Amino acid sequence: MLQTQSLKYQYPSGKPLVFPDILFPNEQPALILGESGCGKTTLLHLLAGLRTPSEGNVILGQTNLYSLTTSERDTFRGKNIGVVFQTSHFIPSLSVLENIMMSLYLNGKVQDENLAKDFLDRVNLFHKAFQPIGALSVGEQQRIAIIRSIIHEPKWIFADEPTSALDNKNADQVISLFMEMTQKVNAQLVVVTHDNRWDNVITNTVRL
Repeated sequence: MLQTQSLKYQYPSGKPLVFPDILFPNEQPALILGESGCGKTTLLHLLAGLRTPSEGNVILGQTNLYSLTTSERDTFRGKNIGVVFQTSHFIPSLSVLENIMMSLYLNGKVQDENLAKDFLDRVNLFHKAFQPIGALSVGEQQRIAIIRSIIHEPKWIFADEPTSALDNKNADQVISLFMEMTQKVNAQLVVVTHDNRWDNVITNTVRL
């Protein structure tokens, strides 16, 4: 379950962002649609515990995210949440495989190289495991970002505009991959986007 209550966020300058109450009561994939500038990325950061709201609550399962201390929230996020950012943050000096392994390390999981290679094989990128991450195309990097967000088997995966920079062919591949991979690890996928192509796949939708 994912629920928000009276959620607001105030940047140092500008009007406060006020978000509608959200309730996704089951583990089905969920979609939050909104035009550019409406605060979608801020909302995703609030849902994932990456920003602290000015007011309101985010409830994931039985946990009120903002009743936790900062340390407790970081621990909860590491165990239960995966994030795919609009711009992927890789370590350029590491290989594709090493970037994936780093996700396991940062989330306190056993650094299982065979598991990482299995995920690479599933997205047809095993042959690029030892290449620099910068050698991959945008679409290939997005597939690695998906692996990195789910390999530690979180309960929730939040994706920020994961297909906005992709053409129809690559977008279809990424959408299919998200649906397949999140089902594999039994995670709830929450996509925040203005890309209406997701609207054809996910019916559990909130519009900002």
